[in-house]
Amino acid sequence: MNQPLRIWVLADDRAGNVAQAVGVAEALGLPFETKDVRYSPVARLPNAVQGASRLGLTPETRMAITPPWPDLVIAAGRRTAPLARWLKRQNARAFLAQIMNPGRAGADEFDLIAIPAHDCKLPDGDAPNVMRTIGAPHRVTPSRLAMAGEVWSSRLGGIPRPFIAVIAGGATNRRPFPTALAADFGRQAARMAAEVKGSVLLTTSRRTGADAEQALVSAIPEPRRTFLWGGGGSDNPYMGFLALADAIVVTGDSVSMCSEACASPAPVYIFAPNDMVSPKHARLHAALYEGGFARPFTGRYDDWTHPPLNAAHDIARVIETKLKAR
Repeated sequence: MNQPLRIWVLADDRAGNVAQAVGVAEALGLPFETKDVRYSPVARLPNAVQGASRLGLTPETRMAITPPWPDLVIAAGRRTAPLARWLKRQNARAFLAQIMNPGRAGADEFDLIAIPAHDCKLPDGDAPNVMRTIGAPHRVTPSRLAMAGEVWSSRLGGIPRPFIAVIAGGATNRRPFPTALAADFGRQAARMAAEVKGSVLLTTSRRTGADAEQALVSAIPEPRRTFLWGGGGSDNPYMGFLALADAIVVTGDSVSMCSEACASPAPVYIFAPNDMVSPKHARLHAALYEGGFARPFTGRYDDWTHPPLNAAHDIARVIETKLKAR
């Protein structure tokens, strides 16, 4: 193309969706715009009802979606799909890259649909425009880790290495994270750190819950550094913990957290009791184990490494190849 690509990322109200779409856009290495997308109650209707439309958008969002129209649209999640398809009506040559399954309605209008291998099986099998990835795309890159490591290396107050980063998720819709399980997780992580005379770097998430957080903290003695979700008072050290970790232990309830942990070359261990994770998450864990990106958490420390994992780069390369073939 003689003119630079006009790239839009549709950024809705789900931070996980936005991180995946932005991660792919960043992996392309080209300038892009993020377009804030907010939904009206109509967005709850099936995509087959909404069609290629802006019906599910708030009036403010509709007013902000104006020409010049994009050449490449990157979005994630079912609810962005009607808008992406509508944008293709405005520019017939627009390339639509959708992350996660947008549903059957209008699926053939997308130039690329990127779905994690552990996710849903499509009723009629994968169409030619579907690619499968290991894990979810994200924004944890070597350069971003290096920057975070520089910032946080001086903030940990001289606690001894090796650093065991403990990344705690929590309850999901159908799977609780009871305090007893949180305490057991904390004790096992503490034993791992004690075995190598190291320190725990603990960070929790919005789903951990106050009781589970307290159980974790109580189970992990000094030396440690902790960041509790919503506690305020300091910057979020999540990226710094990933950057500086000599080993990472992550709960298996989040596709994003497991995928981001595997962006670090440090050993990654997944804490995934049967009553905490869904079958879909278990399939992700199996793929990560098989690929050598992670191992089940047993409470023991081993010194090993793996290539960094980020599906955003794989998706970006496919987009580039498809655009060049036009």
